[in-house]
Formats: sequence, structure tokens, C-alpha cells
Amino acid sequence: QVQLVESGGGPVQAGGSLRLSCAASGRPFSSYVVGWFRQAPGKEREFVAAISGSGSTVWYEESVKGRFTISRDNAKNTVYLQMNRLKPEDTAIYYCAADLQNRGLNYALASRVSLYDYWGQGTQVTVSS
Repeated sequence: QVQLVESGGGPVQAGGSLRLSCAASGRPFSSYVVGWFRQAPGKEREFVAAISGSGSTVWYEESVKGRFTISRDNAKNTVYLQMNRLKPEDTAIYYCAADLQNRGLNYALASRVSLYDYWGQGTQVTVSS
């Protein structure tokens, strides 16, 4: 079993930056894929980014490429999402999730909500114009 706790959200003006953290406990951290998703009011949860257990492979949703960077520190059991040049449309609750079975071997798989076994409680990001 895995517990995930997100932090780092908050209000920010358009063009600003935030760094989200996802702290994990439970199973050996480096053994599984971690993804970031977001959900805006009235919308479905959508993929943002994911990273392999070793950190050597990353995937991004098209609208965040070049602005967001996902990384992980396996010694600290933490995955980060650095978000730069934020836009009002990035406003959402951001969730991290764990794919304990490491099925997310490519973008098509890693971007699926249904792939992930455990989810954090989410952290709110609000971008004002």
C-alpha cells in the first residue's frame, strides 16, 4: 500500500510559478510510475505529467510541455511538478497518483486515470489573470 500527500498549491498570478510536491510512503518509491493529474470544476480529471520509477522517462500533456517539469528524488520519496508561466486555464485541483504495477510504459498508458492504484487528496492551484 502507498500513501501520497500533495503540497505546494495556492494562489498565483498568471505568468507566475509554483512547485508541487508529492510525498510518498509505503512501498519502495523507486519501483513505480508516478503521475500528476488535475481536475477543474465541472470537468473530468485529466493527465498532466508522469515519470518512471528511475526518473529516466517522463511524459507530458501537450498543453503543459515547455512550461511544466516533472522530477523525482527517490532518496526523499518525493515527486515534484515545477509549473512555470502559469495560465488561468491551469486552475484546478492537482493530484498525484501511483502506478504500483508499473504498467505506464508509454504515454498512452501513463496518461490513463484508470491505470493508477493510489491517489493523494489533491492540492488546489488557482491562477488569476
